[in-house]
Amino acid sequence: MSEPNADVIQQLRDLLGEKGVRCDPNDVMPDIIVKPASTAEVSGVLKICNAAGQALVPLGGKTGLAGGHFATGDEIGLSLERMNAIEEIDEHNRTMTVQAGCILQVAVEAAEEKDLLFPLDFGARGSATVGGNLATNAGGNMVIRYGMTRDMVLGLEVVLADGTVITSLNKLLKNNTGYDLKHWFIGAEGTLGVITRAVLRLRPLPRSENTALLAVDTFSHVGDLLRWLDARTAGTLSSFEVMWPSYYEFITREGYQHTPPLPHGSGYYVLVETLGADPESDAARFEEVLGGALEEGLVMDAVICQSEKERNALWEIRDDVLELFNLGPIITYDISVTLDRMEAFVAEVQAQMDARRNPVCVIFGHLGDCNLHVILGASDAADFDYDELQGILYGTVKRFDGSVSAEHGIGVLKREQLPMSRSADELHLMMGMKNMLDPKNILNPNKIFTAEDVSAA
Repeated sequence: MSEPNADVIQQLRDLLGEKGVRCDPNDVMPDIIVKPASTAEVSGVLKICNAAGQALVPLGGKTGLAGGHFATGDEIGLSLERMNAIEEIDEHNRTMTVQAGCILQVAVEAAEEKDLLFPLDFGARGSATVGGNLATNAGGNMVIRYGMTRDMVLGLEVVLADGTVITSLNKLLKNNTGYDLKHWFIGAEGTLGVITRAVLRLRPLPRSENTALLAVDTFSHVGDLLRWLDARTAGTLSSFEVMWPSYYEFITREGYQHTPPLPHGSGYYVLVETLGADPESDAARFEEVLGGALEEGLVMDAVICQSEKERNALWEIRDDVLELFNLGPIITYDISVTLDRMEAFVAEVQAQMDARRNPVCVIFGHLGDCNLHVILGASDAADFDYDELQGILYGTVKRFDGSVSAEHGIGVLKREQLPMSRSADELHLMMGMKNMLDPKNILNPNKIFTAEDVSAA
């Protein structure tokens, strides 16, 4: 990679001081990282870089899984880690105003202290930042009830490529006044502007939490179970996580740290959770609904948590995805397929993998929101073929009219596959927006689209 412009680096040091510019050599991320402490400083950084045509990579918690925080050339990193304050929790209007560098878990815990809920949750909660969550439109474990990150945002402050600050820290749930500009930047992966502050929508903190692990024999019954629970839990169903045996039986194998709550041998293992307002009646209703599912033959066996310790043990099984890397060289995929086509999709992928030598094929997912995580690889490195695995998975996604990215974004790792899920006209419009807001292509270049594609649009 080439070096960033030395004159620009000096100007940034003059603006931010020595503590605001750091050298942190890394193989994939920018070596030079600037750390502004205010929106005004972010604006100043972008003005300097835009004038010189110096590219930047906005950095959150660097937990993204699509390479959106990687450098592809001489980019400077732009970290908002010094802009990490929770500026306000408005209990009356149930909103939280935060700076983009705030860690997700810090925001969630601050809301809980005020008896409120910010319902965004996933494994990297202790490192991921709110700004990064917004830039990638993060999903997580409660999308089925509360939606993606964009559904939790009321207002944004964004700095454009030329340093212009757009402040729209709206607190209104209804504000139908022209284009809703925040949605241009949520999910744009830092390619259209740098998010600096946000107004987040909070919900009442649930008083009850009921969790169970269910054994289900067929995929048809998995779908029936989802509809059964959704129709009978009065809108309180917050999680519906499905683990295929390939995942559950490996994570709960003999000798590893997780004891299987249900015996191996079932077709599917479903982790369900409801959040409600009355602990006693909600628990009784939860057990009644699950009992009905057992009577209907939708569930073969069940474990209902009786304590927070038992709940945590179940979620640790579902969240222990890093253990899968011990299966051998693998690729982790994040895709969406409609529920009615999911069983056939999985069967086709599995059949193609079974035809390979020493295959690894592990599947789990949120499923209630059509999201699957597919792990493909080989137990022997000699049999690992990256390009062939890409073809197997994404070729099947295309045939089933799915999405190549359910919740992780595009970054650089899924850029070639994006046209499988978006039409040429959609892509042309997206690149037109990029050219309008960032004509010099300094904001996270080569993410989502190549620089050459953008310039040609």
